[in-house]
Amino acid sequence: MLTYTECLEMSGLNHDEIAAIVEHEHVDPLSAAAIGNYLLTHDGEQKIRKMILDDIEAAARRGDSAHEQELLRVLANFILEHPQHS
Repeated sequence: MLTYTECLEMSGLNHDEIAAIVEHEHVDPLSAAAIGNYLLTHDGEQKIRKMILDDIEAAARRGDSAHEQELLRVLANFILEHPQHS
């Protein structure tokens, strides 16, 4: 059986990017890693970027500026790591 760390490494995303998918899709981390991997291997980088942007907007609506700033950092890193379609 694969561990979360192994799934994370195979997904092509980092922990924070997986956490953003968890938050957006309301799924467990292993499912989020699978979703992220699928999207990365099927030209879905823009979908992941949109998920992170949605999470940023939700944090802003809640007035959670700390989480909003964290997600902005996640988005910036995602764009740096996956510039093809971002």
